[in-house]
Amino acid sequence: MPGNDAAGLPSEAFFTPGTSSFTEFLAAHRPGLLPTTPALPGGIRMAPGAFPHGTTVLALTYRDGVLIAGDRRATMGHLIAQRDLVKVHPADDYTAVAFAGTVGLALDMVRLYQVELTHFEKIEGTPMTLAGKATRLAAMIRQNLAQAMQGLAVVPLLAGYDVTAPDGGRGRIFGFDAAGGLYEKRDFHAEGSGSPYARGALKKLYRPDLTRREAALAALQALYDAADDDSATGGPDLNRRIFPVVCVITADGFERLPEAETGDLSREMVERRTAHPDGPHATP
Repeated sequence: MPGNDAAGLPSEAFFTPGTSSFTEFLAAHRPGLLPTTPALPGGIRMAPGAFPHGTTVLALTYRDGVLIAGDRRATMGHLIAQRDLVKVHPADDYTAVAFAGTVGLALDMVRLYQVELTHFEKIEGTPMTLAGKATRLAAMIRQNLAQAMQGLAVVPLLAGYDVTAPDGGRGRIFGFDAAGGLYEKRDFHAEGSGSPYARGALKKLYRPDLTRREAALAALQALYDAADDDSATGGPDLNRRIFPVVCVITADGFERLPEAETGDLSREMVERRTAHPDGPHATP
């Protein structure tokens, strides 16, 4: 950040009219603080498994808004690096971002994105639209392309409640690729190494009129299926009381489901799996 002058006052950069983007402000005055600054010399690629990676995250729309969830495992190659990683974070009151990929870069990018949205609202006097938030996040990912090519990719998942949309279409989900491509997803989506299995589970469980409880159970079932087939995805750990992070965004704003509620739903799901190990079948 720009520092103080000789008299101890904020530097002129703080008082110069300019962009409403905090990322662009930082790039102009302290580019070394950006998480998108290349960490390795050009042409050098990081060996697989050298840094913790996080998977799997997913989102689905439901009757009251949108739900976003993630497992808790981070891996380094074949090792479990962390069992209780939080991969889902609020971006503002009506938006949440989850991530798969290099954990350190992802957490820095999430923090920068949170400041980006707050800075825009303070400068412009109005919140950014949900489409604008998705576009701004895509631009940040595009700035990370050099690191992604070195094996340090971050692939986020954005979910939000669009207060400007007509009733019935307010829960929205946006996916991205490592080059900053932006894609709005219908109904549900998942990212990370376990995403093919999570999407397969959601495909058979999803209905647009799901209640909050039903949507949470569907998300937990999908993460369980992902963990069942993907070693990098962690299922609910009943012994350590580590459960997936499940959050909802509705007209009331962002809410992370309490640990007690997520734990009860996880135990209920595991108990059902005792009788049906492959999980519930699609509803006719």
